[in-house]
Amino acid sequence: MRWFGFGFNAFGQIYVGGRVNDDDTANEVKVITPIELKGHVDGSCRTKISGLGASWSRRATLHSNGTRCLSGFNAASGICVTGFTDAVVGESFLILAFPDRIESWDLDNDRKTPVWSMEVKTPSDGTGTPPNLPLIPDGYIALKPPFYRPLSPHLKATRLALGAEHSVLLSASGTVYTWGLGSHGQLGHGGLLHEEQPRVVEALWGMTMSCVAAGGWHTVCVSDAGDMYVWGWNESGQLGLPSHIARKTEHHPTSQEIADLSSYKEKPEGEKDKEVFISIQAFPALLDVTPSCDIKMVGCGSRHTAAVTSAGDLYTWGWGQYGQLGYETPYSDEPRRVEFFREQQMRVVDVTCGTWNTFAAVVKEEVAAS
Repeated sequence: MRWFGFGFNAFGQIYVGGRVNDDDTANEVKVITPIELKGHVDGSCRTKISGLGASWSRRATLHSNGTRCLSGFNAASGICVTGFTDAVVGESFLILAFPDRIESWDLDNDRKTPVWSMEVKTPSDGTGTPPNLPLIPDGYIALKPPFYRPLSPHLKATRLALGAEHSVLLSASGTVYTWGLGSHGQLGHGGLLHEEQPRVVEALWGMTMSCVAAGGWHTVCVSDAGDMYVWGWNESGQLGLPSHIARKTEHHPTSQEIADLSSYKEKPEGEKDKEVFISIQAFPALLDVTPSCDIKMVGCGSRHTAAVTSAGDLYTWGWGQYGQLGYETPYSDEPRRVEFFREQQMRVVDVTCGTWNTFAAVVKEEVAAS
């Protein structure tokens, strides 16, 4: 499996120094065409990337030999540890999970020891290994103090996504809970109020969800059937719903699009529909990314969204000022396929979004013998 990145690169989160190809310059801020991430060099052996996390200015990668590599702002920190199983990176702290403990490292100084640690125990009731970060047994880990936040056992959390100011939890039964700041409708309860404790998203009751993601102020989840639901802030089109700012910058119609409109019968004056723009969607809305495929995986940046289909294609939409959509546009409120991976005969199998960038894991597409 290979990882590619694109988007904001001012701190070298995607690549550092040198020339990637003849058209690229060193430390380019805006990367539109996906670039393969370099694996960690261990002696004469280059280890493969097995996992990845990103924030605004940093990227943390896990490698097959159990080491980590921190890229971006202040990447040359004093952190030098091995043996951890998962990692989450923020702007100020790096969280590392070990089989027996959780550690938080301060990325803003060079101290050689963690600023906080906590012992954890693997469940002994036959439930297997503990959930991945930010979930831990009996709670979850935040990227700022207090690092440990307890969760009620009855929630039976299997996944947790942290937005800028809200949290999204997926339970073992496929139920979605949200809490935190709701000023942009990101909690999905129909209002803009704050929720202190996890509250079930009632609009999704009865539907089993398999994946959740949280952006800056928007939320996305995917059902077992491959349907995608979105809610929250849509200022940049990050929900894939009509956005005023995205429509202001949309492209001019092609000749084919004009021909397709020739059969449209205009309504009499007074009956024309006014175009409706959505800035806040406070309830979950069903988003049809592509009618031919189901959605398998989803990721959210600050104001953009990325989804992987069952066909192995990557679709992106929302704010694209730094190339985080994988194609040239400042805004898009319609999901659009990142053609690079299809052209390179690559199948996307996973996606992770930083605040202003996107990272995709791919495998080589198998071509059927003729």
